[in-house]
Amino acid sequence: MNKKNPSGSNTSRREFVKSSSFLAGGLLAAPLLSRANYFSGSPGTIRIALIGCGGRGTGAATQALLTKENVKLVAMADAFRDRLDGSYKELTSTDNSEGNIKARVDVPEERKFVGFDAYLKAIPLADVVILATPPGFRPIHFEEAIRQNKHVFMEKPVATDPAGIKKVLETAAIAKQKKLNVVVGLQRHFQNSYRELIKRKDMIGDIVSAQAWWNNDGVWVHPRQPGQTEMEYQMRNWYYFVWLCGDHITEQHIHNIDVINWFKGGYPVKAQGMGGREVRKGKDYGEIFDHHYVEFHYADGSILNSQCRHQPKTMSKVDELLVGTRGKIFCGDANIVDHKGKVLYQFDRKTENNPYQTEHDELFAAIAKGQYKFEQAEHGARSTMTSILGRMATYSGQVIEWDKAINSGIDLHPKEYAWAATPPVLPDADGMYAAAIPGVTKYV
Repeated sequence: MNKKNPSGSNTSRREFVKSSSFLAGGLLAAPLLSRANYFSGSPGTIRIALIGCGGRGTGAATQALLTKENVKLVAMADAFRDRLDGSYKELTSTDNSEGNIKARVDVPEERKFVGFDAYLKAIPLADVVILATPPGFRPIHFEEAIRQNKHVFMEKPVATDPAGIKKVLETAAIAKQKKLNVVVGLQRHFQNSYRELIKRKDMIGDIVSAQAWWNNDGVWVHPRQPGQTEMEYQMRNWYYFVWLCGDHITEQHIHNIDVINWFKGGYPVKAQGMGGREVRKGKDYGEIFDHHYVEFHYADGSILNSQCRHQPKTMSKVDELLVGTRGKIFCGDANIVDHKGKVLYQFDRKTENNPYQTEHDELFAAIAKGQYKFEQAEHGARSTMTSILGRMATYSGQVIEWDKAINSGIDLHPKEYAWAATPPVLPDADGMYAAAIPGVTKYV
C-alpha cells in the first residue's frame, strides 16, 4: 500500500476451512495487551487489524476470529474500497454467526481505511496485525507493524525481490529483540502430518536429494476495465506482475520449496533452471512465466529438483519428496519408506488437522498467555529468497549464486505509490508486457 494446502491437495484455504514489546530498564518484555480496551470495553481483548481485504485476508481474519481467545477485529485497511466492503460483508454475514465471528467484528466506518497509506492508520489501533496484501507490499507493512510493537501474522511470500528480503530480515531481527511473535503463512509447519514426518526424518538417513511440485491449471485473471490507470490495473490484476506477486514460483510454489528447506535445515547456495510462457501469452497475463523448472544446490551437495506449472489440462500435482541414504519421505502420502518399499512409518490421517486454523490458534494462544513463542520471519524470508533465486535462474538461464543474488540490491518497486504514478513495468503500443528472455535477461 504505501512505500516508506495441505499434503499435496489443491484445495484452497477457504475451502479447507469450510470442510473440516516494550523496552524498560534495559529489559525486554513481550508487548502488553491494553487492559482498558477502548473499542470493546473488555479487559484483555486482543485487538486485530486486517491489512489487505482480499480472499486470503478475509480467510485469515476468519481464522483469527475463530480462535478460543478474547479477540476482536477493530480495523480494516485496503487499497480498494470495494475489496474492504466485500470482506466486511462476508465477515459480518449471517453465515458467520456460527463460531461467533460476526460478534467479534467491531469495525465502524471511522476504522475502515482505504488507499496506499491505509495501513498507517489501521496498525496503531491493534495489538496484532494481519498482513495479507499482495506480497510486494509485505516488507514495508511488516516494518511498520514491528516499529509500532505489534505481533504479526503475515502471509507468504514475504517479499518479491532481494531488496525486500533484506528489509524483512532486518525487521525480523528487531522483532526478535522486541520479543514480538511473528507467524508466516507457511501452514505446513502447523500441519500434524508434516510435524510428525519431520520428527522422524532421521529414519531416512542423510537427505541427498528432493523433489517438489506445484503443477495445476493456474489462477484468476482480472481484465483491464475502462478508466483504470495503469497502476490500478496492475494492482487489480496483481498476480501477473513480478513487483507485486513475484511470479507463481514465489507466490505459490514457495510452500513446497519451503518444506524442503525446513527438512534440510538450510537453504540453497545456488540455482539454475529453465522456464517460459507457453499458454499465458495474452495482454491479461502481464510478464510472468507459466512454467519453471529449477535445480537448487545445497552446501552439502544435495539437490532439490523443483517444478511449478500453470497450464490447463496438464498433470496436476502439489507435493514434496525427500530421498535419504536409507529411505524416502513422501509428504503427500504422509509416510516414510525404505529403499525396498517397506513402510517404516505411516501417519494416521484420522489425526490430521486444519493447519490454516492451527497457525492462528497457536499464535493467539501464545499472545493471550504473554508468551514469546514464534519468530518465523527470518525463515519465511529465506524460503521466499529461495523462490526468488529460482525465478532469477529461470528468467536468465544462468547459474545464480545465493550470496550475489541476495546482496544484489535489486528493487522492483515503483518510486511512488499513487494511482497516477508510473508502475515499474509498462505495456507496449499493442498492450503487451515484455517478459524475461533466458539467455538475454541479466541479473548478477
